[in-house]
Amino acid sequence: MNLPRLLSLGLSCAMILSTACSKQPTASTTTANQAAAPAKIKLGFLVKQPEEPWFQDEWKGAEKAAAQYGFDLVKQGVQDGEKVMGMIDNLAVAGAQGFVICTPDVRLGPALMARAKQRGLKVVTVDDQFISDGKFMLEVPYLGMSASRIGAQQGAALAAEMKRRGWSAEETAVCAITFEELDTARERTDGSIAALKAAGISADRIFKAAQKTTDIPGSFDAANVLLTQHPEVKRWLILGMNDSAVLGAVRAVESRGFTADTAAGIGINGTDCLDELRKAKATPFFGSMRVSAIGEGFATAEMLYKWIKDGTPPALDTRTEGTLMTRENLEAVLKKEATGG
Repeated sequence: MNLPRLLSLGLSCAMILSTACSKQPTASTTTANQAAAPAKIKLGFLVKQPEEPWFQDEWKGAEKAAAQYGFDLVKQGVQDGEKVMGMIDNLAVAGAQGFVICTPDVRLGPALMARAKQRGLKVVTVDDQFISDGKFMLEVPYLGMSASRIGAQQGAALAAEMKRRGWSAEETAVCAITFEELDTARERTDGSIAALKAAGISADRIFKAAQKTTDIPGSFDAANVLLTQHPEVKRWLILGMNDSAVLGAVRAVESRGFTADTAAGIGINGTDCLDELRKAKATPFFGSMRVSAIGEGFATAEMLYKWIKDGTPPALDTRTEGTLMTRENLEAVLKKEATGG
């Protein structure tokens, strides 16, 4: 083969190799493309009592938001301040950009926000607002019930039930289970008592019973003391900051012989009372102001996701109200909530 022919073949091969190489991504190009791909958003959802149905439902709502928007969700119980601070650090290390929290202690607000800021995490509070120097930290986005408003709904519903039953004012008294150390709880019970007074129930027929612990045994003990002090009462209306507070008092009045015909309690939340309302025989637990924990979980997770994705902070204060749920409308209320109706 002559020299011109060899040179022509060499040039053709070089062109082919050059074209093939130009079609293959280089290592630097691949790395650049990977770097350009946006990281998947990851959020935490921290609750103070993960064993409670209310918080489990909030997690379900957050899971629905994660499925809809495609972000990763980390669910964790944080029962004390040490666990909260540790989990904030863990979320940051895991690549999270923010978290929703119902704190085990509202007074942790300043320290919690300082740690979140240090770690570059956005925060949305749910159910209980942070407190600093005895005042709500209004600069932190919050979603929850209007405590005083839902309390007023509870009190008005109790007054309406008393009227419907034709109970006399002389024979009827109010058992108000209280936990005044928690602002949200105090606002609810104060709102309920105010509504009862507005409905015409005399202040001297409204008796407070303070819980030492915020659970059914704590409410049971508080109500038992009150019942011992007032054996003359023939009819009881029962209120408290949540379902557990009312359920404990209901168990106490039942132990004294009261029935669904002689006592009526209305809770708040509508989560811990489902089995009670489904019992074959009615108990003194008449109903609950149902608030959608699933809806609150979805809404707060959605708010935080959009804040991170779009950079627009959510509203600083978003409030929800309740629906009276009883044995009669229980399934309809739950079905409506599940279907988003």
